[in-house]
Amino acid sequence: MLELQNKDVQFGLLARVLPLLDRLHAVGTERDTAGNRHLFFDDYVKLVLLYLITPMIESISGLQRATELPRLAKQLGIKDFSKASFSEAPAVFQPEELIRVIEELSGDLHRLPRDPRLADIRHAITLVDGTLIKALPRLIETLYNTKRRCLSEARCSGREASDPGTYHAWRVHALLDLDTLVPQRVRLTGGSPRGPNNERRVLEALLEPGRLYVADRGYFDKPLMNRIVQAHSLYVFRVMHNLKYEVVEERKLSPQAIKEGVIRDAVVRLEGLDHLTRLVVVKAEVHAKRTRKGYVPSSGQMMFLCPDLELAPELISILYRYRWTIETFFKFMKQLLGCRHLLSQRKTGVEIQVYCAVIVCMLLNLSTGLKPAKAVMELIMWHLLGFADVQDVQRQIARTRREQEARAKKRAH
Repeated sequence: MLELQNKDVQFGLLARVLPLLDRLHAVGTERDTAGNRHLFFDDYVKLVLLYLITPMIESISGLQRATELPRLAKQLGIKDFSKASFSEAPAVFQPEELIRVIEELSGDLHRLPRDPRLADIRHAITLVDGTLIKALPRLIETLYNTKRRCLSEARCSGREASDPGTYHAWRVHALLDLDTLVPQRVRLTGGSPRGPNNERRVLEALLEPGRLYVADRGYFDKPLMNRIVQAHSLYVFRVMHNLKYEVVEERKLSPQAIKEGVIRDAVVRLEGLDHLTRLVVVKAEVHAKRTRKGYVPSSGQMMFLCPDLELAPELISILYRYRWTIETFFKFMKQLLGCRHLLSQRKTGVEIQVYCAVIVCMLLNLSTGLKPAKAVMELIMWHLLGFADVQDVQRQIARTRREQEARAKKRAH
């Protein structure tokens, strides 16, 4: 049931989070001994959220003009600001404070209907992947002064300086909860996949017990797999066909497994793994893949590893199919929530924008009880443009709910 009852959908969306932002007001004010700061952390976050949910606002200048509207400024409790203050403000803010807001909102998220075939899986199914957000500077001077800016931010915030060579791109690492289709954890690193920025190391730092991590073959890493099992969690990782292993047991396939395209189920031992694992091979669509020697046909098979020795092999295949859901989420975040355009080139500013995008997805879940949907977001935008009322948005939500339920039933059969 849609919780947006007033005639201003954008204020209805934000109403759930605005009280939680009040606690951010004093963040970054320690150095303001003169008491002349006008743009506070909670104000900055409200402006970023307003940018993400309002299609007419495409820039900082657009945000400035929005704050000149008395009614909007009063409802959000924000004041006008200068471009200079907006650009410099993230240097003293602490984006990690938004993680607490995300954690508080996550406790109230609506759980979406789970595929009935996955009903017996007790672990929280978590889809893992990362995506690049390019931030090509308009002026080459931005790259030239990156190191100086990085050191300056570190002095202002008290944190260690970031890698000065990664300001041209950022990588968003997300752990998407399949039951809510909202990131359970999200982290921002530099675009270079080296050292602690490597996707495997980021996942290793975010591990929790009771989860089943589903990831592509880029996450295949024996130390990581050991750590997942040690953390009392599971994994379903796709692996390369040149994987070396020792077969411990070949298992007979059930009719259901064969129907789902499973062609092999074996218990294997891998050198470097401190546990036995399942090797499941599934039929896949044959398509051309790019190599250094040009395009060649694929093998028509996919191989997965999973340490659960009791899980039906067809469920391992079904779990991996859901991994593509996180790609849909990244597309939604970039294209519909405006994350292709970054309001700040600073690491702290980009972190704030990414965390705010996650908050918007949570608010959509809390307001509609649906997974992120382009059709619903479009109707909300039409409403903001004045061409649709709340009843139109509610009808679209009801229509999208029926469509999602129908697709879920079809997928289950």
